[in-house]
Amino acid sequence: MSPGAPPALSDRDFKRFSAFIYDACGIKLPPIKKTMLSARLQKRLRQLNMPSYAAYLDYVLSAEGQAKELCHLIDVVSTNKTDFFREPKHYEVLTGLVLPDFVNRMNNTSRKVLRVWSAGCSSGEEPYTLAMVLEDYLCRYPGLDYTILATDICTEVLGKAQEAIYADDTVAPVPVAFRNKYLMRGKGDYKGFHRVVPELRRKITFKRLNFMDRDFGIEQKMDIIFCRNVIIYFDRKTQCELFEKFYRQFSPRGYLFTGHSETLEGIVDRVTRVASAVYRCNK
Repeated sequence: MSPGAPPALSDRDFKRFSAFIYDACGIKLPPIKKTMLSARLQKRLRQLNMPSYAAYLDYVLSAEGQAKELCHLIDVVSTNKTDFFREPKHYEVLTGLVLPDFVNRMNNTSRKVLRVWSAGCSSGEEPYTLAMVLEDYLCRYPGLDYTILATDICTEVLGKAQEAIYADDTVAPVPVAFRNKYLMRGKGDYKGFHRVVPELRRKITFKRLNFMDRDFGIEQKMDIIFCRNVIIYFDRKTQCELFEKFYRQFSPRGYLFTGHSETLEGIVDRVTRVASAVYRCNK
């Protein structure tokens, strides 16, 4: 053991971590993940000056730890990767199939606002990408509008998302036309950064939400839900429970976008696959 390193993660403490993580956010950690968890937690222990894994877990279980540290623990056991225009085929399906369907429906009903949910929004790249695409598409249809709800379990990444400030290399995947229209180039201390324009920021509501909560506390039904690269960390039982809650949250014939490595086969049978990792609710 190197100087300053914490005592090894015991089987007992690993089981405590595993049980807590599963209860808190639905992520299942089998025994084979013990070495991975131990290695990834060492950085957090050093940063917080914690003497042991047990002391760190006791802190996470405290009220302060729940508010400040839980999101870091979740980041340790999952991959919190996000990019602007990640999985770009989805945005082609959105503009080529999904939005034309809703425009047709909204033109024939009294409701004129499309409701979209970015579930697991991380630092905001996904909801801001959605805002660019929706703004560009719906501006052709006067009288139609949209709102975006963006949620994550981690208050720290939600704070970054609300700031809407991103380094130049982070916004590189944004098409030039969208970059010029929807991003403001930073000056002075903010040189090398861009910020999303206020018109798009006003369209998005950020909210902390844990998928394990019994009730999401969202009053409005959603037309489109993006929940991508999230369920891969859950066991089948948790996946089924989550999508049952999603299903209740959908408006009639709402659309669900999942990650391309994810499938709803055997999880929910009340949806129709309309494209790769895109489903329409049968209600």
